Amino acid sequence: MLYELYHLLDINLFSYITVRSALGFLIAFTMTMFLMPRYIAWAIAKKANQPISKYVPAHNSKKHTPTMGGAIYLFSIVTAILFSANLSNIYIWTGIVTIVGFGLIGFKDDLGKVIKADNLQGLSPRGKFFLQIIVALIVISMLFYAGFPTEFYVPFIKTPLFDMGYFAIPFWLMMFLATTNAVNLTDGLDGLATVPSIIALTTLGLIIYITGHAGLSNYLLMPNIKHVGEVSIITASFAGGLLGFLWYNCHPAEIFMGDTGSLAIGGTLAYLAILGKSEILMLLIGLIFVIETLSVILQVASFKLRGERIFLMAPIHHHFELKKWAENKIIVRFWMISLIANIFAMITLKFR
Repeated sequence: MLYELYHLLDINLFSYITVRSALGFLIAFTMTMFLMPRYIAWAIAKKANQPISKYVPAHNSKKHTPTMGGAIYLFSIVTAILFSANLSNIYIWTGIVTIVGFGLIGFKDDLGKVIKADNLQGLSPRGKFFLQIIVALIVISMLFYAGFPTEFYVPFIKTPLFDMGYFAIPFWLMMFLATTNAVNLTDGLDGLATVPSIIALTTLGLIIYITGHAGLSNYLLMPNIKHVGEVSIITASFAGGLLGFLWYNCHPAEIFMGDTGSLAIGGTLAYLAILGKSEILMLLIGLIFVIETLSVILQVASFKLRGERIFLMAPIHHHFELKKWAENKIIVRFWMISLIANIFAMITLKFR
């Protein structure tokens, strides 16, 4: 809408991606701050609480916390994008499909858990996995339709290693599945997934802005992809929505995002990494998500192969809970690790 006003009323200010990104951030943040307390009050009245597994440490203290807060900030984010972005840009619509598609999968899962008051009664793992594949393939198809380049880049090298061609389909599909489920695993403590997601969105937003800017991409020896820079508005709007959510999600949480929020975050981060040609760099950008996922893989593999557990409990944040670390200490230290990892990720952009 703002971009259309630029053309209709000749308001040059709205031609700048940076300005519209800032406005998208503020709109998503303000809407989330306004809507979230009203949703929390409604959810408490309707007993739309998060079912907590009895095996999770301190589960009794959180069993009355309402869930599905992700639906509120996703609504705010999509509204902000529609208001701020150039809606003739295919990459904006592909991003919206990503947010809404993965969000709806999580919403269906959360709704089943809330209705049946059981953490195991949402979508089956197979059903959730299948729906994730469907949404991911739709997004990938839209990228191919848009003519998005399929070259494969790695950090520190200024030229692509090779062109993946149609092999990009399984590679990008793996990116979507790995990232969505990694964020979902991390979402286990108050604000634990929220801040690393904001940090990752900021890093990816900068990378995408540079990738879409001819001068900056040439200076930093990064790929230049036309029209991709507009997607910076999605990253800014998403960060704004999450920051508004954090106001109510920080310890002790008044609301949980649920799978509605975590799957949408994961899907969006994967989409942004693909657009920014940062699929490999995502291992550093999303380091906390990688660590959490690896802890589960190692735990399961160790138990099956040796009959012994490596951690007291997986994902690893529960291990530290059982080690009697205060919840705030775990959360803030994980935030610090995420911030440091993303600083290193940004440094790699200069070394090519």
